[in-house]
Amino acid sequence: MRNTIMGILAIILGLIVIGFPAAGVVAASFIAGFAVILLGIWFLIAGVAESHVDRVVGILYAILGIIALIIGFGLVFNPALFAFIAGLVLYLAGIVLIIGGLIALLGGLHVRYRVWSGILGIVLGIIYIILGSLAFNPIYLGFLIGIWLILTGIFSFLAPPQ
Repeated sequence: MRNTIMGILAIILGLIVIGFPAAGVVAASFIAGFAVILLGIWFLIAGVAESHVDRVVGILYAILGIIALIIGFGLVFNPALFAFIAGLVLYLAGIVLIIGGLIALLGGLHVRYRVWSGILGIVLGIIYIILGSLAFNPIYLGFLIGIWLILTGIFSFLAPPQ
């Protein structure tokens, strides 16, 4: 029952996000930004608390807190930053997958599973780079988020009951 409800909600939300991709990106950016702001506040508090024990660690926590607050407020007030970060992460992950795939291919041409592992790494890396270049645009990122939600909803129906 729970899987069915979650699946229906994910599909409905996915369709809404596909229908209004910019609003979906704004909402995702706001949620992510709020979470990063909370993390930044925690780091600032930890920095103050830790400065009594170890001054260097306290200062590092405080610096990390300030950086997190800047990024968090940037995400809350500028959804394009969210699209940029999402695109950059996907793009970098794609590059790492391609490099890993090439290493697997070059290091294991005589071992069958390494060849397939290398090919899979390269193919997935190319897909990640394509998705990353699309995600730089907030509208396309909204579509990607909507598609992900719909697929998550469909897979919820296929999951065995808990």
